[in-house]
Amino acid sequence: MDVSEESPQLAVGRCLLDNWVEERATAQLDTSTPRESLYKKGHKGILTVDDTAKVQGTSTIKSSYIPPRGPGVRERGRRGELLERELFQKISEQIQSELNPEPPAPDFSSTTHTDYMAEGFQCSGPTLAQMYESKADQAICFWNENHNCLQGVTAANNKDAPFRKNCSFSKPISEQLDHAML
Repeated sequence: MDVSEESPQLAVGRCLLDNWVEERATAQLDTSTPRESLYKKGHKGILTVDDTAKVQGTSTIKSSYIPPRGPGVRERGRRGELLERELFQKISEQIQSELNPEPPAPDFSSTTHTDYMAEGFQCSGPTLAQMYESKADQAICFWNENHNCLQGVTAANNKDAPFRKNCSFSKPISEQLDHAML
């Protein structure tokens, strides 16, 4: 027997415990539409007759509940209320001042002003250990020390000046083999 050929009476028995009353009450409505759509959309016409009606924003509990009212007379004296309010204000100001202290006055002096223009500072250049010829000596840089790691650069003849012009690639091979290349 196929599942689609089951009668509504067999489907009524498959329900949750204590839910059998509702299953039997809707058993006659289950024959009109397929079982899958009933599980998704439910039965039409059980909660309301008008399917196009909008749901109200209030429930019966909300509409029937009335919030309790106060006694209607003063429970505390006016002086006690004023003292409590003043005490509350004093304590809150004290706690606020402890938690959020005043920020320190900003220091708008620059690093140059604080470090180099201090009283007693004498500016003097470093002393040279030996004299250098700035126009003739090779500059010290990363690539001078790591020129052998560069790709696409012709071989250096002189370790002291690796980036000077090198014409060894244009020499004939017979002449080039005579000189050892560094």
